[in-house]
Amino acid sequence: MTEPGDPRTRARFLRVDGVPLHVRTEGSGPVCLLTGGLGSSWFDWDLVVPFLTPYRTVVRFDRPGYGLSAPEPATGQPAPTAAGEAARIRAVLDGLGLRGRCTVVGHSLGGFHAEAFARLHPDRAAGLVLVDSSVEPAARPYPAPGARDLAARALAGAATAVAVPYLFGPAARRLAARLSTVRREDLAPAPLVRHCYRTGRALRALLRENVRYLDMAAELDGLRRTSPLSDGLPITVLAADDGCRTRRTEDWLAGQRELAALLGADYRTTAPAGHLVMFDRPDAVASAVLDTR
Repeated sequence: MTEPGDPRTRARFLRVDGVPLHVRTEGSGPVCLLTGGLGSSWFDWDLVVPFLTPYRTVVRFDRPGYGLSAPEPATGQPAPTAAGEAARIRAVLDGLGLRGRCTVVGHSLGGFHAEAFARLHPDRAAGLVLVDSSVEPAARPYPAPGARDLAARALAGAATAVAVPYLFGPAARRLAARLSTVRREDLAPAPLVRHCYRTGRALRALLRENVRYLDMAAELDGLRRTSPLSDGLPITVLAADDGCRTRRTEDWLAGQRELAALLGADYRTTAPAGHLVMFDRPDAVASAVLDTR
């Protein structure tokens, strides 16, 4: 499926592990892949992409249930893991015929996925950019992961049966975005927000990822001990500074500095910016990507 306008822009669906995923490729040059955080869709990167496409081939995709991607089957699918998401990133690149090295850019929870990709698939990683990435040092997951995943599925099913996502999903998405930017507005296109966030599939994906958050953090801690990053891999940690000198902000920035030190990464801050750095400072996100060689 080719979109009007820029002939270098293509949107398509790739079947990965039996699930049709919405994938977009734009621009030309060395490849970078953008993967978002909890509840994100492809359009959350829209303001960043024009800064990159003159110099990079940009890949975006929606994880199962998000954006335009199909949901995973209601049963029989394993709960989300960092290794599984790293494998999904590789499968997307392979499905596009992009079998060389790629700079992977992860925002928030997507930072776990991006780092896991760099550790588990070092032959494919050209660089790593972590945009206000989740940080959970010494994470200890809650018990009974299987039961928690089943509970997340059941809760999403019950909410969908009484139309909760349809009635409140887009408004909840807009509120979350407003609280995550210094602009206090959701810059995503309203028709796309309505289309993508009033579905039960999006709620199920969000709840499943949320209940597995600490599990993925602990999994990544394990990978840091067993799967070292390639020597010389360029890494950038880009932290959002909202300009408030509150304890919460200072603690968050300290965590980002510690992450950069742990990874031997270039540490940058951008201000003023909220957690959705892509909305507040898309130029800074693009600069971090273009400077990671």
